[in-house]
Amino acid sequence: MVLSDRTIKEEIAKKRIIIEPLDFSCIQPASVDVHLDKKLLVFRTSRYPFYVDVKQNLDDLTEMVEIEENSPFFLQPGEFVLGSTMEDITLPDDIVGRLEGKSSLGRIGLLIHSTAGYVDPGWQGHLTLELSNVARLPVTLYYGMKIGQVSFIRLTSAAERVYGDEGLGSKYQGQKEPTASRYYQDFEKR
Repeated sequence: MVLSDRTIKEEIAKKRIIIEPLDFSCIQPASVDVHLDKKLLVFRTSRYPFYVDVKQNLDDLTEMVEIEENSPFFLQPGEFVLGSTMEDITLPDDIVGRLEGKSSLGRIGLLIHSTAGYVDPGWQGHLTLELSNVARLPVTLYYGMKIGQVSFIRLTSAAERVYGDEGLGSKYQGQKEPTASRYYQDFEKR
């Protein structure tokens, strides 16, 4: 069951859902708006080899840039960068989150995730955004802009093992900024 604004506020008051910082005007009928933080992880285009090997650590393929206070970052057509929410979000063991884009941004070709829209119970940290421009013109990104929304769904019962539990291989618990893929760690465990 998707939580309504009333239930979201109740869960926040009980400190079961924690969103920091939180502007209560960002609580929508069945979601909470989230904002773009200033750091972006961009792919370097001048590095050899020109491919992504999922078995390798990708830290060398990306570099962190910051959006200046009142200046835009231009996301070029076909470009893909990682961003993160300003908000630090913590979920209890019986609630999952769904990250979705803002329809007004989707209408200009900005996608905020390709596959990482699911937020597990037990999650704690800033959400990584997979920002893509599918339009034919550059799209501007500004620090602090509303970038997406998170809705919340109550599970049928509390999860036995939440995100971050030992043995689950939770690679991103507690992240504070855009984090490159750590998929290569799955190969190291074999």
